[in-house]
Amino acid sequence: MAGDYLDRLRREGRIVIVGASLAGLRAAETLRAEGFTGELTLIGDEPYEPYDRPPLSKSVLLGMASPRRTELPHRREIDAKWRLGVAATGLDLAAKRVELADGDEVPYDRLLIATGVRARPWLKEDEARLAGVCVLRTRDDAADLVQRLDAGPRRVFVIGAGFAGSEVASACREKGIPVTVAERAGAPLVGALGGVIGAVAADLQTENGVDLRTHVTVTGLEGDSIGRVRAVHLSDESVVEADVVVVSLGSQRNTEWLTGSGLGAGPRGIACDAGCRAFDFRGIVTDDVFVAGDVARSPHALFGYQFLSLEHWGNAVAQAETAAHNMICQGADRRPHLWMPAFWSSMFGVNIKSVGVPPMGDQLMITQGSLAERRFVGVYGYQGRVIAAVTFDNARWLEFYARQIERGAPFPVEYPTMDRRPENRQPVAADFPDPSLPTHGPTVTLSGYSPADQQLVFHPARH
Repeated sequence: MAGDYLDRLRREGRIVIVGASLAGLRAAETLRAEGFTGELTLIGDEPYEPYDRPPLSKSVLLGMASPRRTELPHRREIDAKWRLGVAATGLDLAAKRVELADGDEVPYDRLLIATGVRARPWLKEDEARLAGVCVLRTRDDAADLVQRLDAGPRRVFVIGAGFAGSEVASACREKGIPVTVAERAGAPLVGALGGVIGAVAADLQTENGVDLRTHVTVTGLEGDSIGRVRAVHLSDESVVEADVVVVSLGSQRNTEWLTGSGLGAGPRGIACDAGCRAFDFRGIVTDDVFVAGDVARSPHALFGYQFLSLEHWGNAVAQAETAAHNMICQGADRRPHLWMPAFWSSMFGVNIKSVGVPPMGDQLMITQGSLAERRFVGVYGYQGRVIAAVTFDNARWLEFYARQIERGAPFPVEYPTMDRRPENRQPVAADFPDPSLPTHGPTVTLSGYSPADQQLVFHPARH
């Protein structure tokens, strides 16, 4: 009987969590809080217990926090076996075993996959190995970059003007370090927020002393005689001398270890249903494998039931808690994961926050404030309804617009509270780049309707 199995699972079952970061920790805490007393194992490829990543590109780079003091607080005792510093390399669904890089195998009764994402490296391996070429994703990455910035480089070069790249540029300017940013699109943040808002971000950067190069790609990194990066070559044939290069080309989902496992896993992530149960490659939902966090692709009722991949702190927490709850309860007691996408960033003294899925919008209205003042609310519309909102130094409106998204409020916006200045009266094209082109910008990725779709492949010939 299903009830007897669940009772045994809760008392003495074996639950394995692959991914010892934010989602993994919050899932473990939820399992214990909801009465799981069996064996709990957390597997992580880094040698550290879970730590917070958002500060790495913000307060850590500014010297306001140490990368070694970013550990996540434990909300309760989880009494877990920690397998840290050893990566998962395979999954045997039939035998219910996770294979590890050290040759060990960990059996499970139920499995949660929360392996997240990693930074996309520079595509030319020999150039990526030059001293001074950095990425920023892990605690070790942050410690290395902080040391290089503190050494007083002549110039930092950032490849990519998404949120992470822009935050690095902001930190450099705040520390008085010359910085050049190269972006293949027409402005920063266009993949995440569109060209209208990207133009505001471009002005913000240039007015703060960033040497912003748009509509260019990096063709090569040049090293000196002892293997240190010394210059960056661009597609417009210009050359910029720099002794630190930060590669900020977005992320790759950590799914390669699942190749051949039979799960619906690929470059877009691992497909799961609204209850966080993983699909296999045939589109059939599994019973004992769950997914949470940045690596998950899950359908969302508010956004046409398309599969969304969300690189959001709050989503990782909410999805982990939902997955953990559903792992140890009856089907009738399971709940869907329907978290409202939300994101925040801080750069050049401006606080940027969004709700919903901006890249899904095709039109934009500035409903409060002014683009020129860089204090505004922008609302995105799609097929006649509100789909997202973004604020620059105006976050008090976000909760209101989140409710409008939830109820499918009509677009264009016609609220009594809307600012009636001339620039705000008509929607304009949001000006997102062609979604078929590779982009590192979105923090929300729309990835179609098929849970078995593994076809997306990123081919960055150059940036």
